[in-house]
Amino acid sequence: MADQDRRTLLAGTLLGAGIAASVVDLAVFHLLLHWHHFYDLSTTGVALASDGLFHAFGWFTTVGSLFLLADVRRRGSVSWRRWTGGLLVGLGAFQLFDGVVLHKVLAIHQIRYGVDLLVYDATWIGTAVLALAAGLVLLRRSRPARAGRPGR
Repeated sequence: MADQDRRTLLAGTLLGAGIAASVVDLAVFHLLLHWHHFYDLSTTGVALASDGLFHAFGWFTTVGSLFLLADVRRRGSVSWRRWTGGLLVGLGAFQLFDGVVLHKVLAIHQIRYGVDLLVYDATWIGTAVLALAAGLVLLRRSRPARAGRPGR
């Protein structure tokens, strides 16, 4: 049962990270808004190639998570609350890593250029923290019962 729970959490977490990478960051900020590339410190060709690699990573993570979820379902029932908690943790953790490490520490790209970044950074990092916190709360409230501890 613990293995089933770990696999459920991993499937949700990977899907959350894949959604953050492929849908939120890549589709919205790279492709639709043209605000940045994954790596903005070189030529346009390098920036576009980095987007391609990032795109492949995001979709590999997304598809892999769905295969893992299918395997979890094949092995038994899925705790959809645990899976959703994992999804929110993955989404929030990816966005937080992107906003803090990639944007601020390594500065390989910013959310947008030519504007005051404070509002953009606060929104990016703030929504990441909210998603991460919501996921952690959901995971805590949906913990499976263990011997000697009442379940919820």
